[in-house]
Amino acid sequence: MSKSLVIVESPAKCKTIEKYLGKDFQVLASYGHVRDLIPKEGAVDPDNGFAMKYQVIDRNQRHLQEIGKAIKNADTLYLATDPDREGEAISWHVFEHLKEKKLLKDKEVLRVVFHEITKKAVTEAIAHPTELSNNMVNAQQARRALDYLVGFNLSPLLWKKIRRGLSAGRVQSPALRMIVEREMEIEAFKTREYWSHSAEASAQGQPFKAKLTHFNG
Repeated sequence: MSKSLVIVESPAKCKTIEKYLGKDFQVLASYGHVRDLIPKEGAVDPDNGFAMKYQVIDRNQRHLQEIGKAIKNADTLYLATDPDREGEAISWHVFEHLKEKKLLKDKEVLRVVFHEITKKAVTEAIAHPTELSNNMVNAQQARRALDYLVGFNLSPLLWKKIRRGLSAGRVQSPALRMIVEREMEIEAFKTREYWSHSAEASAQGQPFKAKLTHFNG
């Protein structure tokens, strides 16, 4: 029986890491993201604390099923996806899915991070596990929510006005609006002649510079 199950993102890493860790470890891949927002209105609810509704990505359904079968024979789950926001979110989604399936009872769940696939890096990461970073997970979810809220509302407008298949980005769209609004301000500007008046003055023997700021009220 395998004592520990390790989850990475890429299947190319599995055999090498398994070799480094030995026979008491099984290494499986998530093949990238395993869940995403449901592709319809209401996936993100701004009026309910930006609650997000997820579903399993079809192409990775079988990989999650394989992970679900393997965890039944393991005592410990090591989430070893990539050390960035996306990797942290993938680990969190794997964890949430297994928890929903009630497959984590009496299982220890740990987060491990390694920046290179060498025996030293992998074994040291396993020896010094941490916990999932809620801050990194929340950062990735916020980014995904903005993708949805901007794209879901603006993309249909692009399809109608330009052509189908285009998508509106969460960064480009607000930036474009700022540029357009600034250009409209430039076009609406009314030119008028004005003069700056300054003088060298003194009071009680103390010289100072004066500037005209008001005239006729």
